[in-house]
Amino acid sequence: QVQLVESGGGLVQPGGSLRLSCAASGIIVSSYSMDWYRQAPGNEREWVARIFSDGSTNYVDSVKERFTMSRDNAKNTVDLQMNSLKLEDTAVYYCKVTRWGRIYWGQGTQVIVSS
Repeated sequence: QVQLVESGGGLVQPGGSLRLSCAASGIIVSSYSMDWYRQAPGNEREWVARIFSDGSTNYVDSVKERFTMSRDNAKNTVDLQMNSLKLEDTAVYYCKVTRWGRIYWGQGTQVIVSS
């Protein structure tokens, strides 16, 4: 049984930072590509970042140079360090993994960027 649990969201002022974490069970995170998505109110869910099993990463253009996705193999988590946060980063953030053709999502963690 694969389970993903996100944490680390909260309220932050523009320009601030947050670090999100996605704790996985039922899989070894280093064996899979994993993604962060986000969904703002009234918008479709948007892909944000991916970490591949080799540790390389990709990002949507809007977060490049501000967000960094990483993996902690000891804790079996994938993390998203978010710096220089903007109002438009406000969303629920989800992690996702695909295993044997089945997609698993976490429950999400809310990030609110507001002054």
